[in-house]
Amino acid sequence: MKITVFIIAIIATTGIYSQQLSQHSQYLRNQYIINPGAAGVYDFTDVTVSGRQQWKDVVNAPLTSYFSISAPLTKRVKEIYNPSLRVSHGPVKNPEINTGKFKHALGGQFFVDQYGAFRKVECSGTYAIHLPLTKSHTLSFGTKLGISNNQFIPERALVLNSINDNNYNTFISNQTNKNIVNLGMGFYLYSKKLFFGISADNLTRDLIATNVSSVNFNSMIHSKIIGGYKFDIGNDFTLTPSFLVKYMSPTPFSVDVSLQIEYKEWLWFATSYRHKDAVIAMCGLNISNRFKLGYSYDYTISRINTISTGGHEIVLGIMLGR
Repeated sequence: MKITVFIIAIIATTGIYSQQLSQHSQYLRNQYIINPGAAGVYDFTDVTVSGRQQWKDVVNAPLTSYFSISAPLTKRVKEIYNPSLRVSHGPVKNPEINTGKFKHALGGQFFVDQYGAFRKVECSGTYAIHLPLTKSHTLSFGTKLGISNNQFIPERALVLNSINDNNYNTFISNQTNKNIVNLGMGFYLYSKKLFFGISADNLTRDLIATNVSSVNFNSMIHSKIIGGYKFDIGNDFTLTPSFLVKYMSPTPFSVDVSLQIEYKEWLWFATSYRHKDAVIAMCGLNISNRFKLGYSYDYTISRINTISTGGHEIVLGIMLGR
């Protein structure tokens, strides 16, 4: 029998603690959501839309969607309409990453993340500066500033006896949402084959916040390290091993290791292992010079796999002005 109620938050008189940042399986295909320094890596406007369902079949399990956009601040040649760009004729290669030049970039992100009795809506803007170290390597620094609305939804929480629980009734009668200003920063080193980045979110924690709330959202600093290298295998294939390390005190480190293989820089398959959490299978392709698509399936290996059939994530990329 399926369990129809799932507790994600622990309700107590001292507050509520829960996961704070959304999780993504296809971070490798849009590293801007991991590190603000990756904004403007491509010389066009990069738009990404994504939806994620985690722990399928579990009621009130995490649901995440986001919209991101980033672009370098460079002069563009006026684009001439070309109908052939709408339809691909054979494999469409990945866009090139150009290095060795100084540039500025802007970006923006909009996230909606719902998990258990919590909902978080965040909007942020990003500025990044790219400094050439050599002709083949560039170091960028990005900063992100945004505001998030963090809400506790009482009707989604599980309470054994809410009628006689005076602490709970007092708790939910107070303000149950808080707006928090978030500051994030990141360094990102990249070339045509190499990438390595260090970033942190929630640097100001809840120092700047509005709405007095009985809910303790306990905003914590999240640190991330990402890295990988693309190897050529013959003329048609590339292999990219990569890793993502996440840390939020006082929880243990979270480590993802991935291996991606691409055919003619057009069609890709990948597998990933998230330590003690999930094994992930991914695939995608460049549909045309304008669109790219990716899908991933998370097979849960933690104890929750007895009530969940896994998770799904789909990512659509739009390359404007490529």
